[in-house]
Amino acid sequence: MRQRELDHVIVYGANRNGSAVPWLTRWPVTREALAVITPGEQHVLLVNFYNHVPNAIRIATDAEVRHAGEKPMQTAIDELRRHHGSKPRVGVIGPLGHRPYRALERFASHVEPLDADYTRLRLVKSSEEIEWARIGCELSDAGVRALQEQALPGMDERELGNLCERAWVARGGTTHIHYFGVTAMDAPTNSVPAQFPSTRRLEAGDVLACEVSAAWWDYAGQLLRTFAVSAEPSPLHRELHDVADAAFAAIFSSLRAGATAQDVVDASGVIEDAGYTIRDDLVHGFVGGYLPPVLGTRSRQLEAVPDFTFEAGMTVVVQPNVVTTDERAGVQTGELLLVASDGAERLHDYEPGLLRVG
Repeated sequence: MRQRELDHVIVYGANRNGSAVPWLTRWPVTREALAVITPGEQHVLLVNFYNHVPNAIRIATDAEVRHAGEKPMQTAIDELRRHHGSKPRVGVIGPLGHRPYRALERFASHVEPLDADYTRLRLVKSSEEIEWARIGCELSDAGVRALQEQALPGMDERELGNLCERAWVARGGTTHIHYFGVTAMDAPTNSVPAQFPSTRRLEAGDVLACEVSAAWWDYAGQLLRTFAVSAEPSPLHRELHDVADAAFAAIFSSLRAGATAQDVVDASGVIEDAGYTIRDDLVHGFVGGYLPPVLGTRSRQLEAVPDFTFEAGMTVVVQPNVVTTDERAGVQTGELLLVASDGAERLHDYEPGLLRVG
């Protein structure tokens, strides 16, 4: 705010989207929430619905919590006017819609989007954030462990999600994602986990790939593993996983403070050298959002490799989803890592490799 010469910042979230609100107030956004940040004064948290306000008061104990009213942005503007009169310089963080944004522009002398600045602040984690992320990783491990121990032929993907959630919900964990990809190993038609579960039932001879993230408040782990179902892995899937393991090991060895995004992409070259490619992102920042850098391999890049240098305290997911070039068969492995000055640290405690269920 000092750098941008701003008088206030409005932080916005709605429908459980807008990570800056819980980062600054602890309130996990439900229907709609605006935090008004003024230097030297207590944060003001405006919450809808009215019946959500009592819970927000209990959780957001460092903020003054009020009902956001029928027009939340107008309530926020009234708060700004109470502090500053008219025409302040205001920053905005979060997915604010165009109508409230225009209302704010009419009131303020200047409105400054701060999302890029906010993202930059979330890249390096505090020691407290890292401890909370470790809890999210432990809960994610518990979900995948339940999947490995309890999944059986005849279960569909919805039941697989239920196995995962039963492992963390009673411990206070919340569900970030659980994605599954299932196909027959001898006639594969799917190379990557899906975002919504199907009713397809597991069968002996299938391959099951998963991407699972349980969260402790806003701090999630992310664990990716592949399982053969009641059968030995096919030669193709074993080879794909060997390449994925080699890519993970090479990237893990390259990650440290001072390493660049290009270093990571170069380390992944074992995938193309073996004649394969990827479909999912290879590496992405995580915890506090889907963060930079988002990297692919030399055969599949969303954009040019960014000029990005890793720093100690960053948390990243390394997830080589190695697939055949026709994208009919694939495997998934990987997990959340902590970047340190002398290398990378595993935050999960789950065995690697091509595993088995059923």
